[in-house]
Amino acid sequence: MSEHIPRLVVAGTGGDSGKTLIALSILQALRRRGGRPLGFKKGPDFIDAAWLAWASGRPAHNLDTYLMGNRGAREAFVENAHGSELNVIEGNRGLLDGMDAAGTHSTAALAESLAAPVVLVLGVRKVTATCAAWVEGCRRLAPGVNLCGVILNRVAGARHGRVAAQAVEALGVPVLGSVPRLEGGDPLPDRHLGLVTPEEHGALEEMAGRLADVAESHLDMDRLIEAARGAPHLEGPGPRPGPVEGERVRVGVFRDSAFTFYYPDNLDALGREGADLVDVSAVRDARLPDVDALVIGGGFPETHAAVLSANESLRSEVRRAADAGLPIYAECGGLMYLARSLVWKGESHPMAGVLPFDVVMHDRPRGHGYARVRVERKNPFFDVGTEIRGHEFHYSMPSQEPGTFDTAYAVERGTGCGDGRDAVVCKNVLAAYIHLHARGCPEWAPGIVRAARLHRKQRGRTMSWDC
Repeated sequence: MSEHIPRLVVAGTGGDSGKTLIALSILQALRRRGGRPLGFKKGPDFIDAAWLAWASGRPAHNLDTYLMGNRGAREAFVENAHGSELNVIEGNRGLLDGMDAAGTHSTAALAESLAAPVVLVLGVRKVTATCAAWVEGCRRLAPGVNLCGVILNRVAGARHGRVAAQAVEALGVPVLGSVPRLEGGDPLPDRHLGLVTPEEHGALEEMAGRLADVAESHLDMDRLIEAARGAPHLEGPGPRPGPVEGERVRVGVFRDSAFTFYYPDNLDALGREGADLVDVSAVRDARLPDVDALVIGGGFPETHAAVLSANESLRSEVRRAADAGLPIYAECGGLMYLARSLVWKGESHPMAGVLPFDVVMHDRPRGHGYARVRVERKNPFFDVGTEIRGHEFHYSMPSQEPGTFDTAYAVERGTGCGDGRDAVVCKNVLAAYIHLHARGCPEWAPGIVRAARLHRKQRGRTMSWDC
């Protein structure tokens, strides 16, 4: 069945063009007008998706053709966009940038797959007529993209904006906004992994009003809405699978300002498989609740290292639970929390001590980009031979070489823990640097729930493998 789903891709010419600012401003303006928009993020990014969720007031889903394929990305979009009056899809990097020179898995490729109109954000600092070259180049190299307009960002003044707009519109492409350099600077502060998360931003209410003002004052909101509503119908997927029958289990999830990197689809998948999710704060909670498994996602344990270390009670409970065979699945920041200690800026902070090594933060990324691994060793969650696609972005690495501890994954693309290995296996724990998406790894949620059910039956018994 085909559906009419208003949608608009906000793309850029690069990673610092201002597309996040524009996408958030559009969403905030729509909410100010009383609407119920929805945000999506192209690519595997957690932080931009968290900001889009904040701006729309509802979970923002990722759309990534590498992680989930073209069909999976379309299904993810249609399932979640159904009923939303306008859907804003923020691109990543430049419009044409993908895994290779051909732009495979780029924002342009996703826009074509979704038949979504694209508005291109141009950072125009110190350029005028050259803007037209960027636009014409994007049009020629992505002829299948419906480029509905351009937004000029960081405009220095009236004359600057006028000349740049005239150059672009001479190509027959309308300019749908001209945003000046904002007084007080960019309202979205960043750091080593990208933007500061919404949970750590100190003035969200003030920023919401400021962003809505940007859109209402400097964007042609009516024409942007018109372009989104003019998108063609999309074929919808079949009925979404219902909950899987079976005994329900309790799965703890670390969720606080230190651990925020979770795809909504992943948490939804755990629920459909039979898990009742129990939030755990590594920052505030002194006790680990009664759970049958534990999931520790990524985030910023390094910026919270002193607070996490000071919560000795919870660290000890996690270590004892792991020793007793609790299934624990950890990604990136979760791996760091489970290590003996976390070393950052010359200081060592004791962590949970589940894994037999320390983790050291470095000044430059140690792993960054799409990844692919193959499961080669027995572990709590995946069958040997399973291939997993994901992504990684980490500045930390174990202090020891992988040969000194057991790992389950052979890295076929990416870095992992180094030396072609990832996923530390210790008792009933699997801790890896690769982040996976449940739509592209359908084995993940069933594997966690299966391990949780087995642990519930075997409470008090030690699992057969050790560190």
